[in-house]
Amino acid sequence: MRELFDAELNLTDTPMDRAALEAAVRRADVLVPTITDTVDASLIESAGEQLKMIANFGAGVDHIDVEAAVGRGLIVTNTPGVLTEDTADLAMALILAVSRRIVEGAQVVAEGRFEGWTPTWMTGRKLWGKRLGIVGMGRIGQALARRAKAFGMQVHYHNRKPVPDMVAEELGATWWDDLDQMLARMDIISLNCPATKETHHLLSAERLARLQPHALLINTARGELIDESALADAVARRAIAGIGLDVYEHEPAIHPGLLGHANVVLLPHLGSATLEARQDMGDRVITNIMTFQNGHRPPDRVIPAML
Repeated sequence: MRELFDAELNLTDTPMDRAALEAAVRRADVLVPTITDTVDASLIESAGEQLKMIANFGAGVDHIDVEAAVGRGLIVTNTPGVLTEDTADLAMALILAVSRRIVEGAQVVAEGRFEGWTPTWMTGRKLWGKRLGIVGMGRIGQALARRAKAFGMQVHYHNRKPVPDMVAEELGATWWDDLDQMLARMDIISLNCPATKETHHLLSAERLARLQPHALLINTARGELIDESALADAVARRAIAGIGLDVYEHEPAIHPGLLGHANVVLLPHLGSATLEARQDMGDRVITNIMTFQNGHRPPDRVIPAML
């Protein structure tokens, strides 16, 4: 970016505070935020006339008021697609970790508590034949479905509309138009949909209560999709068998009721944390900026109608 543009970089690898963001939008032609940078309507309103573009470093744009930005005449872009395989890998890893008690077992060994094999000790659940319900059958949901099929799982999904017949046939996937009905019948639920006004607390206390007691819940999408207080209550009541989370409702804060449970695997937002993904994200940002500066429509433009 320094070779191509007159770039000011945040080299500390820590989120910019509000004052730094306000100063940036008053002097920059292009702002490149990350998920930790809140670009709300008031920040956009304070921007200088020279600001023309918000080129997000990441696929999710729920931290950006896209409607306010577009209303101000700004171009907003993101980096879709490049995180698909990495996030699907992590979702599958959490399914394995929770179902086979991998983190709990590793801790037993690390603490010197392993005393040898016994027939009934630390038994988990096999994946073969289990019903996986994917909430959100976009790129990542489909990539997870391919992995699940390889493990012999039955793939089910809830989406606003069915995927094309060719995709459904490839994945052996069954569409549920009623989310509540699907939740009540799955062994494992994986959240893979974006955070929008409509999906905020998609898994409310009422919907969490629909899960079977032996069910596992995986979330590698956005923390706001789950009512975290209700989830903590379900864990305390043993109303759910296991949870694997990579994202949190009030990240980086985690509800204390989710901590300290053997059947809860918590990761520090590692979904896109591969060298390849981060490099690809940066390349997409640069492509979007250069395309716009050359007078063309950026390939990854985001408009309110898409959200």
